[in-house]
Amino acid sequence: MKIAIGSDHGGFILKNEIIKLLKQRGYEFRDFGCFTTEAVDYPDIGQAVGEAVVSGEYDRGIICCGTGIGISISANKVPGVRAALCGDCFSAKASREHNDANVLSLGERVTGVELAKMIVDIWLTTEFSGGRHGSRIEKIKAIETKYNKI
Repeated sequence: MKIAIGSDHGGFILKNEIIKLLKQRGYEFRDFGCFTTEAVDYPDIGQAVGEAVVSGEYDRGIICCGTGIGISISANKVPGVRAALCGDCFSAKASREHNDANVLSLGERVTGVELAKMIVDIWLTTEFSGGRHGSRIEKIKAIETKYNKI
């Protein structure tokens, strides 16, 4: 599995901790920035990671900012992205099983590192369950098509 990962300055430390975890687990990944704690605009990173996932070059994406909110909103503007902001393990599992989330968003200022690592592990190892959830994903895609004219 190939992972696109990125953060703004508010999620920089958490992103680097997650990168350590990805290395330990043997995942292939690319860091889309940022690369220092100097202020950057989260929409740029959310868009870059979202586009990398939707292009098919990467299987999933992980994004971080201070709360995870702004960067997830930005990523979700990319047609085809289903970014889920998760601050607990149950939501991480459900976002994959029920929503086929292809981008995980985390907030450095609201989620501790160890919990974030557990969330990432669960999210990366949980598969989409399909079934009735598949038809709901198709409805999400239909809404997206209607408003994005893609």
